Amino acid sequence: MENLQHKINQAIASIRSLTVRFEDAVAFSTSFGWEDQVITHLLYANRLPVSIFTLDTGRLFPETYKVWSDTIRKYPVEIQAYYPNTNAVQKMVSEKGPFSFYESIENRKECCYIRKVEPLTRALKGQQCWITGIRAEQSTTRMDMKASEWDDQYQLTKFAPLFDWTLDEVKLYVKHFGIPYNALHEKGFPSIGCQPCTRAVRDGEDVRAGRWWWEEQTKKECGLHVR
Repeated sequence: MENLQHKINQAIASIRSLTVRFEDAVAFSTSFGWEDQVITHLLYANRLPVSIFTLDTGRLFPETYKVWSDTIRKYPVEIQAYYPNTNAVQKMVSEKGPFSFYESIENRKECCYIRKVEPLTRALKGQQCWITGIRAEQSTTRMDMKASEWDDQYQLTKFAPLFDWTLDEVKLYVKHFGIPYNALHEKGFPSIGCQPCTRAVRDGEDVRAGRWWWEEQTKKECGLHVR
């Protein structure tokens, strides 16, 4: 834990400086994974004035809802939930069925757009800084990103306070502070998204191999973090 303290202090200082720079226009998106739980704890423990929101796609694991409930019970914070547009979901499922995303990358991206990207656009409206739980080692597409960069898609600054943390450091922090975490992490799920699109990873596989496993590795992004 001592070796991690510098990174912890750096993350707190960086977030605090962003709240001074952007005042009430800093928002953090959580999907209740390891990394996001660390950030929620950092925000609460250090009284950092950052709003928190989550995207409920309607197809999350029961375990994700459980850690969501445990989180708001442990930390008296408000987590604003954003949902997909009902008409858009109804039209897509009526025309293409409930599992259209398995049929093509185009269909999968359409589903991700309706369930995640469009709600995120609403969630970030009026914000000037978006805090995320991205880490560099999570995937090949994220290694080329930076901890802090301008996001053209949403026209704001995007900051990843745990960008250079290892998964072992994230786990150490979670367990040291007794932070609630998703039970699926103990069952081979390092990255957790929608239930139909997420499986456990096998020994030796990339940490995001369980996300959209039927697609090519370099295409595994839902559209939230596009450069």
